[in-house]
Amino acid sequence: MHKIAIIGSGFSGLSAAAYLAAAGNEVHVFEKNIQGGGRARQLKTESGYVFDMGPSWYWMPNVFETFFKDFGFSVSDFYDLKLLNPSFEIVFGKNDTMSIPENYDELCDLFESMEQGSSTQLNKFMVEAEYKYKTGIENIVYKPGLSVTEFIDLDLIKGAFRLQVFSSFSKHVRKYFSNPKLIALMEFPVLFLGAMPSETPALYSLMNYAGLKLGTYYPMGGFGKVIDGMTEVAKRNGVIFHYNSPVEKIEIENNQASKIIYNGKEFECDAVVASADYHHVESKLLPVEYRNYTEAYWDKKTFAPSSLIFYLGVNKRINSLEHHTLFFDEDLDLHSKEIYKTPQWPTKPLFYVCCPSKTDNEIAPTGHENLFLLMPIATGLKDTEELREKYFNIILERLEKQTGQEIKSHIDYKKSYCVNDFILDYNSFKGNAYGLANTLKQTANLKPKIRNKKIKNLFYTGQLTVPGPGVPPSIISGKVAATQLLKHIKNT
Repeated sequence: MHKIAIIGSGFSGLSAAAYLAAAGNEVHVFEKNIQGGGRARQLKTESGYVFDMGPSWYWMPNVFETFFKDFGFSVSDFYDLKLLNPSFEIVFGKNDTMSIPENYDELCDLFESMEQGSSTQLNKFMVEAEYKYKTGIENIVYKPGLSVTEFIDLDLIKGAFRLQVFSSFSKHVRKYFSNPKLIALMEFPVLFLGAMPSETPALYSLMNYAGLKLGTYYPMGGFGKVIDGMTEVAKRNGVIFHYNSPVEKIEIENNQASKIIYNGKEFECDAVVASADYHHVESKLLPVEYRNYTEAYWDKKTFAPSSLIFYLGVNKRINSLEHHTLFFDEDLDLHSKEIYKTPQWPTKPLFYVCCPSKTDNEIAPTGHENLFLLMPIATGLKDTEELREKYFNIILERLEKQTGQEIKSHIDYKKSYCVNDFILDYNSFKGNAYGLANTLKQTANLKPKIRNKKIKNLFYTGQLTVPGPGVPPSIISGKVAATQLLKHIKNT
């Protein structure tokens, strides 16, 4: 039996911990915060609001199901999953809202009503997207990205052109559609993968398949229930959790991680999996000579956005709001450029509103609404209370205009979260919210390596390494890191 330390208890850390413990190892998880879950923590108020602090889109349900199935369970053993209909809404302006139906035939009808012939084009697009999804999610994402030779697989080589790893997502979408609203609908998922659509691989049309064909779900009780379920699986396999235990240093002996220091205490171990921020682990926990990458390397990388988030409790119901609403009533291209090209606070921001109390009665007091407002912004921006308040007023004014209801005077709980908080709570590099962007130059084996090149028993997992940002990729990342560490243990 080997003693393994996991740093961080987000999705990737929990996933790695469960797999390593199930393989017969003694696994300890060290979490700096007082509760687990990383960015998927929950904020619970005395008045009865339960806010998911991070992820709110439940896509790719098979990835979650696969995780639980690997340990003899099902998703339904831990939480109830509800298919949303509509999946989400997009606001293009006053009295100009596109509601995305869960039913695919209805979606085809919607496309056809907006652009003649587009339902046929959507079917063609989805055939390709399904191929990418099945090849990508069932094959590529489970590769550790340590060598190009992993991709020397006849089926993959034959399908390489169809995967479109090195062609532009933006151009790909425009081959099929010309209506600007349909283009905005197809491009929105990649905004949260962290790059301009023009610089994101067309491979990621698999996200359109995931969101539009497989559906958008909600775990009743919020994403915290997914964290609770994964934590329970880990505990049943013997994982021991240490909360409020920030790791201060990884000690190295003979090119091996031999112990970690946390809260001034020593913990001897045979291996370490770092699920915390990759840059933080390298720059703060390791001596310079053992780091995979320099500061210059990280500075050149393209990061997914940070976010300005508001958690709001509202003491009345807001009738004209769905569970998920995207406000695309300003210029998408301008906001994207102000995130990625000329980093600055947005001139005319787009934003997203989640109102999970539309689906779930348990996360807000009776007759109240639970609102999560998110505006994507560039990483590393100056973050002040004045700026937060300025954008809060901009967002709320547009939300009130869209719903035709007074909201501001009915807010009975309000908390903001932004760049400074991401850094404080998660040691997040430049306050990024989603990890490393999936650009053409940062895909597959071009991402930061899952293994330390000099310390053979130190592995990395999470949204800054393979396969990338998002909840399902993070769960997969934990499994990939665990698999690589188990191979290392077997060979030593």
